[in-house]
This record gives sequence, C-alpha cells and structure tokens, in this order.
Amino acid sequence: MNASRIALVTGANQGLGRALVEGLAARMSPDDLVLLTGRNHRRVTDAAHEVGRLPGTRARVEGRVLDVTDTDAVTRLAEDLHAGHGGVDVVISNAVARVGPEESQAERADEFIDVSNTATHAILRSFGPVLRPGGRLLVVASSLGTLGHLDPRLRHLFDGATLDQVEYAVESWRGAIHNRTAQEAGWPVWLNVPSKVAQVAAVRALAAERRARDLATGTLIASVCPGMVDTATSRPWFSDYSQAQSPAQAAAALLDLVLTEGADPTLYGELIRFGKPLDWHDGTPPVEQDGILTP
Repeated sequence: MNASRIALVTGANQGLGRALVEGLAARMSPDDLVLLTGRNHRRVTDAAHEVGRLPGTRARVEGRVLDVTDTDAVTRLAEDLHAGHGGVDVVISNAVARVGPEESQAERADEFIDVSNTATHAILRSFGPVLRPGGRLLVVASSLGTLGHLDPRLRHLFDGATLDQVEYAVESWRGAIHNRTAQEAGWPVWLNVPSKVAQVAAVRALAAERRARDLATGTLIASVCPGMVDTATSRPWFSDYSQAQSPAQAAAALLDLVLTEGADPTLYGELIRFGKPLDWHDGTPPVEQDGILTP
C-alpha cells in the first residue's frame, strides 16, 4: 500500500468497530490517518481521543461524525477524502442497528435496513471509485450471508445480481414487510438473514465489475465474517456464548486481511471467514426456538 494511508471504519464507537480502529492505529505508521466514525458527536470525539492515547497507537486517529443512513453525507465524505488526500486506502463498513429479541422485527425494519443495507450500497457506490490501488474495501457481514440461508423462492433475487438489482430486491423486501406479505413470500421474520445475504450480494456485484483491474493492482473488495463476537448487539440473540471472541480477537483476522500485501484471487469478492472464502450457495434457513435463533 501507499505511504500516508487513509483508513476509515464505520460504526466505530464501540465493539468490533472500535477494536478495528485500535488495531489499525497500532499497526499502521505515524504518517497514516485512521478515521473513527459514528453518528454521535460526543461518543465519536471521546472514542477517538481514547484510542489516540493508547500506548500502542502509532497512526493518527481522528473522529468524524457520519450517519451512514445519510447517503449524501457518505458521498460528501468520499469526495472530501478524494479531494484532500487523493482517495482512501482502507474502508471497513461495520455499522449495524441493534435490535433485541424482545422487539418487533417488523417495527424496526426500516432502521435496520437503512443502516445495514442502504448504507452498504452508498458506501460501495461512493468509496469504490476513490479506493486507491492496493486498497481494501470490506463490508462486515456474517456467515448468515450465504444464499442458502434464504427460502429457495427468493434466492434468484440475489444470485448473480447487479448492485441495482440488489437494491431493488432489498426495497421489495422492505415493501413486503410494510404490506405484511413478507412471510407469505418466504422472507424470514429475522431481519438479519436477508440483510446479510443482501450485503454479501452487493459486494459480489461491485467486485464482479472491477475484478480484473483490482487484482492487477493488489486491491481487495470483499465481505467478511468475524465469527461470533461478544458484543452488546449480538449477545441477546444466542443461548451459548462459550465460544465467542472478544472484539479485539475478532478484529485480528480482519486486520491481517487489510494489512497483507496483494489480493488473493480466491478471496476477491467473496465472503471471508478466518482467511477462507465461504461457499456463496451454502447454508440452510435458521430455526427459531423460544425467541433464540439457532443457525
């Protein structure tokens, strides 16, 4: 990668996002800049100051307020980084809306889709063009993002889809939730399944357009699964957390992917877990028992 690199992490006030910023700041050089972003000005400012004061921090750390659901704001930030720095080297899209098991999935659908999907589309469209050669554009998804986790009736909407088609499918899903026809059409009640599949499909769509030139320059676009992470967002959903990683542990594999030179063709455009690609067509729909989901 180039000297004086620019890295950006969304959803970085806490949890995995915060751990990713800490890891980037420790492993990048003093000339590099890591941007910690989130919606709340106070939390962003405090988190950036705290990371900047950690003993292992080497790179500069700055906080930037960014509401990823504001597509114009995402576009402006990408344009600003292009104008001021000639582009960006690392973008990790990590923001997620927190929904608890006791909450209505349908009532929270708009917020969840806006944060997880509309924002992902905006980041791919806005930061893809300003990603410098050798850069990394990663979307944090999960192993639930493989196509087999969807009802067979819905898989054609995402398999081999363009980014425009993924966006259309997501809005069709949103409309079905509002019209109360989602379950009849095969959409699962749990928002996380179609949301993650759509995230991975969106990454695959962008990667398909850029593959040849990105591999020639060592650039990597991919979705990533960090595995089970013990965070406030994920803990309520699982009955067994004995194998969960801390955010710092989960960040380590992602940071290796970010900071390793070159782009492995077998990983490009794929959903990557612990350094290996997952089969896009794998998976089965999860089963819900007593409000807890078992993949």
